[in-house]
Amino acid sequence: MDSYYRIAIDAMSGDNGLQAVVPAALTALKEHDDIALILVGDEPQLLAELKSLDEAPNQRLSIQHSTQVVTMDEKPAMALRGKKDSSMRVAINLVKSGDADAIVSAGNTGALMATGRFVFKTLSGIDRPAICTAIPAATGHTYMLDLGANIDSSAEHLYQFAVMGSELVKAIDGKENPKIGLLNIGQEDLKGNEQVKAAHELLQKGGFNYIGFVEGDDIFHGDVDVIVCDGFVGNVALKTSEGLAKMLSNELKSGYTKNIFTKIAALISLPILNGFRKRFDPRRYNGASFLGLKEIVIKSHGGADSLSFANAIGIARKAVMEKVPERIEQHLQEHLVD
Repeated sequence: MDSYYRIAIDAMSGDNGLQAVVPAALTALKEHDDIALILVGDEPQLLAELKSLDEAPNQRLSIQHSTQVVTMDEKPAMALRGKKDSSMRVAINLVKSGDADAIVSAGNTGALMATGRFVFKTLSGIDRPAICTAIPAATGHTYMLDLGANIDSSAEHLYQFAVMGSELVKAIDGKENPKIGLLNIGQEDLKGNEQVKAAHELLQKGGFNYIGFVEGDDIFHGDVDVIVCDGFVGNVALKTSEGLAKMLSNELKSGYTKNIFTKIAALISLPILNGFRKRFDPRRYNGASFLGLKEIVIKSHGGADSLSFANAIGIARKAVMEKVPERIEQHLQEHLVD
């Protein structure tokens, strides 16, 4: 497996468990011939699931047995101290030992962050890791952080998020000078709380392509590459957008199936609807990076299906290829301020 990018999979994680994770792993292996996956979890269950799909362990797909599972409602401290043989912890330990290059999990976010931070530690110059993911926009997508790891963030933390988000976009999207915006309730300098105002001043001196304050609707315009905010605001914005997307999808489905005439209209509109569905399908954006850790941790949505989870594996592969933690650390000192 030395010639492959090795990714440890927390196979017992998520609402759909093995029924989503194992097919996702098989899909990812077909899509990327340069990866090898380690399924971490209950070995008999994993073998049975593979057998049901007419598959078996091989050179690129191995199993690492574990005896415990971190539940979605488990307190992070309890998971950290009491679940040392959980699929999550064993997968993290594989990365720590050098047997894997990254971990992907759909499990308990708090437990994953707490365990990852305890085992991997943070990069020098980073006080707090942040959760970052891509959100579909009118043109391309926008990366946003933090999305829930830090409820209260100081100006210095927001500045560090900007450093990490900037380097992620450079690595993943290949943009050399990404535009960075700071989420606020208005674009005027006088608006916002004290932390945001102070972060604004720091970012103006940071040597970034900082475009200033942005508002909530800018998330979806596609005119900014990275939007920085604290975890409370970011998580609310993310969940609001997800809820709106579901509502619009349900309304379209209901409207187009109301009667024979709307069904005919739907048939005529099918190419546009399919393109819209594919373009803004949240499953294709699944996979959030825990930035600021010394190793690569990718968090999949807890309710991910096989398509969603396969996408998260693809993001882990790209992060390993581009050596994202190393890139962040390399550029930290030239941007971070005292």
